[in-house]
Amino acid sequence: MTIHNLGDENSVLNQFISEIRNTQIQKDAMRFRRNIERIGEILGYEFSKELAYNSKNIETPLGTKSMHLSQDQVVICSILRAGLPLHQGLLNYFDAAENAFISAYRKHKNNEDDFEVVVDYFAAPSLEGKVLVLTDPMLATGRTLENVLEGLKKHGTPKQIHIVSVIGSQQGIDFVKSVFPTDTHLWIAAVDPELNARGYIIPGIGDAGDLAYGEKL
Repeated sequence: MTIHNLGDENSVLNQFISEIRNTQIQKDAMRFRRNIERIGEILGYEFSKELAYNSKNIETPLGTKSMHLSQDQVVICSILRAGLPLHQGLLNYFDAAENAFISAYRKHKNNEDDFEVVVDYFAAPSLEGKVLVLTDPMLATGRTLENVLEGLKKHGTPKQIHIVSVIGSQQGIDFVKSVFPTDTHLWIAAVDPELNARGYIIPGIGDAGDLAYGEKL
């Protein structure tokens, strides 16, 4: 797996990351969602550099200009519900992308630390020969992405797989690297060092889904 950690570079991306971490700023749900969306736009721009491009002549009012345009068909697959703002950020840049959605959540038995990942809903187009982009804002243990990868197999074999995340733990990244194809690319805005006993990223941001859309029962 090729890992692109954009947090290692100095850019405006760090401002958006600092705001979604800040306990005062993240109280504004609309701002939180917009920051995740903007992070998705930046990661999408960087990811676009790995697509296949061909020359195409474009007619202007005064002549013709040869442009390099991507010919890949992109499918953006997001994990509900926390992945929706990140999905929108990518969709802002990939106008013709197809879309897939999967509902996956952690189920803690008797409020214990151990959990299983439960998948309730899944809808996707054919992935055969296309570029698959998996979006999950918080790459914690990596087990959710593993389950999503397994569920996608019946939809065809993608040409290439890209994972787009906002913040990940080093443990989760190592796990995903061990279960995904070796030519997978991971695009991530920040990497944190550890997980707590319940599998949440430290220092992280908290629960991305709750911060974006309100607490759930």
